[in-house]
Amino acid sequence: MAADSLDSLFEVLRREPDVEAPNLQAWDATDRLLLDTAAARIRPGSSVTVIGDRYGALTLGALAVLEPSAVRVHQDLITGERALQRNARRWQAARNTDDGGSRREPAFRQLPLGPELLTDADAVLLQLPKTLAELDETAAAIARHAAPDALLLAGGRVKHMSLGMNSILERHFASVRPQLARQKSRVIEATGPQAAAETSTFPAVVHLSDINLDVAAHGAVFAGPKLDIGTRYLLTFLPRMKPARHAVDLGCGTGILAAMYARQFPQSRVTATDQSAAAAASALATARANGLEGRISVLQDDALSTMADAGADLVLLNPPFHVGAGVHAGAGLKLIEAAGRVLAPGGELWTVYNRHLQYLPSLERAVGPTGVAGNNPKFTVTRSVRRAA
Repeated sequence: MAADSLDSLFEVLRREPDVEAPNLQAWDATDRLLLDTAAARIRPGSSVTVIGDRYGALTLGALAVLEPSAVRVHQDLITGERALQRNARRWQAARNTDDGGSRREPAFRQLPLGPELLTDADAVLLQLPKTLAELDETAAAIARHAAPDALLLAGGRVKHMSLGMNSILERHFASVRPQLARQKSRVIEATGPQAAAETSTFPAVVHLSDINLDVAAHGAVFAGPKLDIGTRYLLTFLPRMKPARHAVDLGCGTGILAAMYARQFPQSRVTATDQSAAAAASALATARANGLEGRISVLQDDALSTMADAGADLVLLNPPFHVGAGVHAGAGLKLIEAAGRVLAPGGELWTVYNRHLQYLPSLERAVGPTGVAGNNPKFTVTRSVRRAA
């Protein structure tokens, strides 16, 4: 194992365009353990698929130490896709500086979860996801499309792993063998893919009778096909919102806010956007399930980076307060700043957030005058009006 190759790679990795902070880094002990295990178990010349790589450590590490014939990668978050591309360029520059040569940029293909990603894959490296539903959708896709003798190496932090993960893997693979833990991380080795169905059971579609809406959810989307309590509270303020020429559901998840707003204001054009591919696909499926596909457009993007300034009249926001597994306000602040940029003067931002978060100064600074529209024991809802330029 070329430990020095991984050390030199990890030194150049960054999280950008995702949130960066002194307590956040672009790789963890699970990345290293997965790559160490893969180096001992995967033959040179194998076709390797990487799923759940956060910032490029697994993809670039596989290219550095496994001698694969090909590397295909799926990352749910567009920030992860962009971070991998940037880190590939950084790594190339670092290696060219070290040896004075002219190396080519590392070769990998970024693909959606599905046949093109997985067909005939000899080995799959998987960072275990946060939810069992996401693992179920991912494991089923691997079993359905990978080579019959494919090896799955699934790794995670021990504190986030559960016996339920083993049970899901056992549903899709003939042999599931947890390995010894190292540095609070563990790898599960699975072989013998069992393709039980030709088509996916995702997205799951559930009718929410209290709001009379069919909600579609892929495995990786926040809250699944449920109405999370923050969104539920923000919906109670819908009658107080204004009809907009263009409204944006920022961080849309399954698209519940976009769908309910589109119903309330049928003359408004609505964009549902999220950094997650699973969320974007779920929001589109939700719109279709409710006959709203002609009214709602869906965009996978990083904090509205491709949307023009001052192009929206209203933004709905239920921001996250986690970055990965850690509590961090940076993701929410990034979305607030994005909302301020895309709102036209006089446009409104309606935000729901956990009461302990101190977002009011940021809302005032990034958007404009902000008032508290309501409080309950868990959440605050605010209305911010975009000041004139």
